[in-house]
Amino acid sequence: MMSMTPTREQVIEQLRGVIDPELRRSIVELDMVRSIEIADDGAVAVVVSLTTPGCPIRSHFQQAVTQRVSDLPGVRGVSVDFDVLSADEKAGLQQKLGRNRLPEGALAQVKNVICVASGKGGVGKSTVTANLAAALSLEGHTSGALDADVWGYSIPRMLGVSGKPRVSEQRKILPIEAAGGVRVMSIGFFVEEDAAVVWRGPMLHKAIQQFLEDVDWGALDYLLIDLPPGTGDVSMTLAQLLPQAKMLLVTTPQPAAQSVARRAAEMAGKFDLEILGVVENMSGFTTPDGGRYTIFGEGGGQALADDIDVPLLGKVPLQEELRACADEGVPLVAEDPDAPASQALFHLARGLVAATPQALPVVQAPAVAAGIGMGGKELPVIQ
Repeated sequence: MMSMTPTREQVIEQLRGVIDPELRRSIVELDMVRSIEIADDGAVAVVVSLTTPGCPIRSHFQQAVTQRVSDLPGVRGVSVDFDVLSADEKAGLQQKLGRNRLPEGALAQVKNVICVASGKGGVGKSTVTANLAAALSLEGHTSGALDADVWGYSIPRMLGVSGKPRVSEQRKILPIEAAGGVRVMSIGFFVEEDAAVVWRGPMLHKAIQQFLEDVDWGALDYLLIDLPPGTGDVSMTLAQLLPQAKMLLVTTPQPAAQSVARRAAEMAGKFDLEILGVVENMSGFTTPDGGRYTIFGEGGGQALADDIDVPLLGKVPLQEELRACADEGVPLVAEDPDAPASQALFHLARGLVAATPQALPVVQAPAVAAGIGMGGKELPVIQ
C-alpha cells in the first residue's frame, strides 16, 4: 500500500522551522515561500524568495528546507529553487517589520550574536568584551567586536586598532582587524579622536543599524556587541533588530552593582532575549604574598545569577596587568595567557562556547520580536 503524500499545510508547517539568520524570523512568517508543488509520487518542489540575489547562505537555506520537508512521511524527494523578492514585496516586508530597509547579507554568516551588557558603568564591561573576543579567537573561533557603547567607545583602544575603515566593491564597510584576527567596528572610527558623541535616539538607531547591516562581518562564530551601560536607546535598538541575540551580563561583587544589573536582565526579558549567564568582574585582589582582598565585596555575581536563574559563567579577579594591557592595546589573554585574570577569561570563553550553537541559526524555532523603524543620518564613511 502506497503511503499518502503530504499536504501543502504540512509542508508549510515544517517550513516554519526555517528562519532567515539575519531577520531571525521564519521564512513562512516573512512570506518568503514563493511556491510549493507536491507530486503524486511524493516529490516536493519549494521555491524560496530571498531578500538579496547574492545571499551568501543560499546553500544553508537549501539544506534547511530539504531537511525539514524530508522529515514528513510520504516525501520521496525535495528540490529547492530560489528567486528574489520584488521591489513591492520588499517594501511590504519592510513595512511589516517596521524597518527602513532590509539587510543584505551582512550578518547572514554570523553564528552567534552576544550582547555584553551591564546595568551601570565602571564594572569593566568593555575590558571583558575585548578580552573575551581575543580569547575566543585564540581558542580557534572566529570573532568580532562591535563597540555599540556610542558615548563611551573604548574597544578600539583596548584591541589596539585605529584608522578609517575601507569600503568594499559591494559598498560594505570592512571591519578593521586587530591582532589575533578579531574584527572590530566602532563609532570611534568615524569621529575625530576622543571627540564627544552627542547624538540622540534616531541618530543612534541609524548608526547601530548600519553597523549591523552595512558592515561586511563575513563568516564569524561569535560577534560580541559591547552595549552602553543601562537600558537606553542603543540597548533597545539592538534588542529590536536582533530578536534572537543572546545576552551576557557583567557585574561586580558589590551588592549595589548586582541590583542595578538586574535591570538589564529585566530589559532582556521584555524583548525575549536569552541571558546566557553572568560574569563577575573585579571579584577579588590577590597580593604577591598570597593575601586576598575583596575590595568590591563578595557574592554579587552569584546572587544575580541565582536571582535570574542563569549560570555564573566566570569570576575575573582584579589584576593590575588587565588594566595596563587594555591601555596599551594588547589584551591580557594574548600578552600573558597564564595570568589569573587571563585564565578566568579563557574559562569564560569556553563556557560561552559550551552554551551556544556551533552552526548557523537557519533551522530552529522562529523569533517573534520585530524592530521599530527610525530615521537618522548615514555614517561618514571614508573610502
